Amino acid sequence: MARLSPKPLNLSDCERLELEQLINRHNTPQQLALRAKIILFASEGKNHRSIARTLDINRHTACLWRERWLLTSASDLAITQRLQDSERVGSPVKFNMEQVVELFALACSPPEDYGRPISHWTARELADEIMKQGIIESISVRHVGRLLEEAELKPHSYSLLVNPPLWTKNLTQSLMILLVYILVRLNVMKAESVQYR
Repeated sequence: MARLSPKPLNLSDCERLELEQLINRHNTPQQLALRAKIILFASEGKNHRSIARTLDINRHTACLWRERWLLTSASDLAITQRLQDSERVGSPVKFNMEQVVELFALACSPPEDYGRPISHWTARELADEIMKQGIIESISVRHVGRLLEEAELKPHSYSLLVNPPLWTKNLTQSLMILLVYILVRLNVMKAESVQYR
């Protein structure tokens, strides 16, 4: 049974030169340099096995980058962009930004406003309330905690807003004293300017 040879890969002189420069550059990431070597060997007519043996990589890696290079050959992408990993899709977003903002707004409001007999929100109480209101169909307690942590919201510290710490009271008093001093100085300066006329 005859083996199929890989698709031929033809490089222009400009592409070959740019790939060689990319390989020889000291600040080129190793993954890009390896991919550039794969493309150069493929353009010399080597098959996937010989490229894999020469570079000490998996045969499928050589195949993947030859195929990807051929797929992007029609595009106007730069060579470094053609050698980049493709976008990873990941799981779809479960909550839109409006729902997350409503969760944050709920976390910043007092639980008593929603008929909760608690003094501070917990992740469990927030998850229950947001599902009860129909904002989010289903959310885990842990996910609520992660969202609050990412936003640096601490609903259990809500009492700080109602009863600010002592240093903020001292700061307010200091600002008031400074404001009175500035007003007095302005009045004195105004009186002196009237006196000299």
